[in-house]
Amino acid sequence: GSLAPAVTPLARIAVNGCEMNQWQAKQVLDMGVYGVVWPHVSTVAEARNAVSACRYPRPPGSARYEPAGMRGDSPMRAAWYWGLTADEYYARADVWPLDPKGEILVAIMCEEVAGVKNLPQILEQVPGIGAVIIGRGDLSQDMGLPRQSEHPAVMEKVAEALAACQKYNVPCGLAGVEVDNIERFLKQGFRWFMAAPKPSYAVAEKGRLLAGR
Repeated sequence: GSLAPAVTPLARIAVNGCEMNQWQAKQVLDMGVYGVVWPHVSTVAEARNAVSACRYPRPPGSARYEPAGMRGDSPMRAAWYWGLTADEYYARADVWPLDPKGEILVAIMCEEVAGVKNLPQILEQVPGIGAVIIGRGDLSQDMGLPRQSEHPAVMEKVAEALAACQKYNVPCGLAGVEVDNIERFLKQGFRWFMAAPKPSYAVAEKGRLLAGR
């Protein structure tokens, strides 16, 4: 009797974490997604904003008050999509693992050298981060090694971020992973994968025609 899907829809918002545009998180949450992926989060302030934007406000002194919620009210479409009443939705629409009963996931993407450096502070000081995803493409750009995602220097930073996540028991993931490499990264301890796009036959064929081949 509801539209609740068999999969868990998440939204990777368009803005970078440093832009702190809370309205985009509200938009996708009000549509019914179960989590928000924030690109380019590199500081404690940006990470705290990401969690706050996904939480409803509550009175000071309430349990699990921090990071203080900023999400505006308007739950009906999301509640309908989840197959719940508004009151039931309110009870579940908090950030996990900050709230053990919460069902909204906040994932931040670590994509700069500064983000890797600050990650231990972020995970220590900002409760409510459900996953950290390392973006090797932008990280390699920031290091002057564009698109060299397997370069030893890039992988050293990736390992540094993974170690920070493991210390604070936060799942760590990778963006742009080829299927053939998933097993290798699983053994290293990564627990989240955003697969690299693979051109379809039709796209590849169109490319060959345009190239005159």
